Amino acid sequence: MALQGSLSELSLPDVIQLVSVSGKTGSFAISRDDERGRIYLKKGQIVDASVGTLRGEHAVYEMAIWSRGDFEFVSGEETEQVTVHKSNANLMMEAARRLDEWRVLSRKIPSLDLVPFFPGTERGQDQVTLSPHEWILVTKVDGSISIDDIAAELRWSAFDVSKLLFGMITSGLVELRKPSKTSNGGQFEGGPSSVTLLGLAERIRVVALKVIGASGEKTVEKQYVGARTRIEKGEGLVAIRELVVQNSKAIALLKGSDMAAMFDEQVRPLLGGLERGR
Repeated sequence: MALQGSLSELSLPDVIQLVSVSGKTGSFAISRDDERGRIYLKKGQIVDASVGTLRGEHAVYEMAIWSRGDFEFVSGEETEQVTVHKSNANLMMEAARRLDEWRVLSRKIPSLDLVPFFPGTERGQDQVTLSPHEWILVTKVDGSISIDDIAAELRWSAFDVSKLLFGMITSGLVELRKPSKTSNGGQFEGGPSSVTLLGLAERIRVVALKVIGASGEKTVEKQYVGARTRIEKGEGLVAIRELVVQNSKAIALLKGSDMAAMFDEQVRPLLGGLERGR
């Protein structure tokens, strides 16, 4: 049995439903531009899926929100891998929910090719509160790479990245623009805003205080105040990196190298996107 068509005419959940009710074994090859995905069914039940860096259920959900692309089902193709354990009904219910949510997200994020960046902010706005996942995402927003590229770099689904960005865009922390070449080799001139950097400095301060304890509180506070001053003077990411280095040295001196390594490990996720600039 061979079945092929366009996702713009028939959504992936509907296509899978048509094949699964017949109890067929085979695979779907799904493509969109340069992206290629695969979904395997055994006796009508989805057992394995992959697209990009995603595998299993998350791969199914990722492809389910594609509004364009092509699909082809080839009967008889099998896989030895089993990465999907939910029933088709549960998978498709979740896929349908995400598709509905994606329609809402697309009002502010019409394309995954758009590039998120930090706009200029008014002075005095010096506090930002983000979740741990949002902070990890923030470190990847440098004004030069698209939403799709950020998702691939983080090994997250584009849907999950877009959900986090949606809130940041709504609050005005992040804006989107079309990809373009710039005079500084692709780096958007704005870079991370002072609001973001001050918030990041606060997160680093909190981690340092937890690790170093009361004996090093004055040292951590001194480094934090110094970092804020440098950020406000426009030193940006340099001030953040120096804050981490100085706190790590202080912790090593007062608590030992093991505790310093613990501090470095805890702040590394926050700084993952900044390390490329070193």
